[in-house]
Amino acid sequence: MIRTVDQPDLEPLCPHCSESLETVWTRVLQSTLGKRYVYFCSKCRKVLGVSHRKGFWMG
Repeated sequence: MIRTVDQPDLEPLCPHCSESLETVWTRVLQSTLGKRYVYFCSKCRKVLGVSHRKGFWMG
């Protein structure tokens, strides 16, 4: 089992620009099958990830 340890005093680093991620920007991606979110670095604006589609009935 892998354990998790809360590190409130550490900021993660952007894998693209290596800057500290103090803020992650988001944007909604609309489609006929539901809603997704794209997450990106607030400094270099490169994409960090996209949320999974939950389906149109879940919003």
